Amino acid sequence: QVQLVESGGDLVQAGGSLRLSCVASGSIFSINDMGWYRQAPGKQRELVATITGSGNTNLADSVKGRFTISRDNVKKTVYLEMNSLKPEDTAVYYCNAKIRTTTHIFRTSDYWGQGTQVTVSS
Repeated sequence: QVQLVESGGDLVQAGGSLRLSCVASGSIFSINDMGWYRQAPGKQRELVATITGSGNTNLADSVKGRFTISRDNVKKTVYLEMNSLKPEDTAVYYCNAKIRTTTHIFRTSDYWGQGTQVTVSS
């Protein structure tokens, strides 16, 4: 019914930049918050950044000043601009969106993408 598809993950050297994208599609009535999470090997999934429908953002302390989250509501897309990448940023990055579908317009549910790998070499 609803799909989130991420793209943009890659292998990059420390200090480099990447831009992740996540497009939502399907039977969408509305999208509330969107965000990015990441999970490194052997670690729990952690929040990276979130953005509300009106554009208010929240970033993890570890990425403040380096990462920027933005969204295009018309395209149903959320972006994560990552600069000054560090080896500790290596992880699978997951897109998340809180969505109301056309069949359940009064219920907001969490949807996740399949993940995109970001690897930062030292």
